[in-house]
Amino acid sequence: MKIVAISDTHGMHDGLALPKGDMLIHTGDVSRRGRLNEVTAFVQWLSRQDFKYKIFIAGNHDFYFENASQEDIDELIPDNVIYLNDSGVTIEGINIWGSPIQPHFGNWAFNRHRGAPIDKHWALIPRNTDILLTHGPPKGILDETFHPKNVGCEMLRLRINEIQPKYAIFGHIHEAYGQVQENNIHFINASVVNLRYQVVNAPVVFEINGGC
Repeated sequence: MKIVAISDTHGMHDGLALPKGDMLIHTGDVSRRGRLNEVTAFVQWLSRQDFKYKIFIAGNHDFYFENASQEDIDELIPDNVIYLNDSGVTIEGINIWGSPIQPHFGNWAFNRHRGAPIDKHWALIPRNTDILLTHGPPKGILDETFHPKNVGCEMLRLRINEIQPKYAIFGHIHEAYGQVQENNIHFINASVVNLRYQVVNAPVVFEINGGC
């Protein structure tokens, strides 16, 4: 299966040139301020994209998804789009889990304190996960800000090392866009924008076999 991964479009999804693929993944920050009109425009755009499967999670800018009721969110999401929030889906034998949570990072959505408050979210990630989607990065991997400072989550990295997914995909730290392989895990920071919120980074494309 050919997968296209993007993140941190911040309302600028219309400007993207997406390569062809079977599945489109977005790892959060679909909006600027998480307003209903912003997230509605995004999910409608996502539903129109020519991919068999379309999956996304929210990010720290996407307040709507943290504050709205599950009923309202279900009404918003089109039938051909999959939204994950500490939840998973299996597609053609590929187990995918998604979470919008990240350690406190300003006064934003889906913030959790480091330690037990955030670790309870990572404990939910199944051991058979093939592709892990989080908005924030694990500690020390594609998480360095321009300061410079590594702002990723230590507990997330421990959980990733424990369950060994094939892919761990995230965004959040725009300036850390890129890919790295460690311990047979392929880490991807798929942010398409830079620090100035300019769309400068290409979508990341990779292939994975079902039943991996």
